[in-house]
Amino acid sequence: MKRWYGKLLGFFAGAALLRSNPPLGALIGLLIGHAFDSDWFKTRREDPYAVLGLTDEASDAEIDRAYRRLISQYHPDRMAGAAEELRRRAEVRSREINAAYDRIQTLRRK
Repeated sequence: MKRWYGKLLGFFAGAALLRSNPPLGALIGLLIGHAFDSDWFKTRREDPYAVLGLTDEASDAEIDRAYRRLISQYHPDRMAGAAEELRRRAEVRSREINAAYDRIQTLRRK
């Protein structure tokens, strides 16, 4: 369902705040309300399935296999003898993998 209340509130707030020119204020408020209703300011989360290289139709067993494969590949302890930059990248990637797996598990429980 599309949201509409941001436009309505923006319309009235803009008209009230810009008392010298209420139609202009209402138009500006309407535009800002539309931006909030359309989630223009919302940060986009990365798709957790894409991080694991899967689609959202993947089974629980496929998710577990992909997680174990990727975390064993990028675990920082496996990069102990590597250069510092590679260890840092592995840490970042393993955090992304863990966050994606946790997000998928949370979504599946609902």
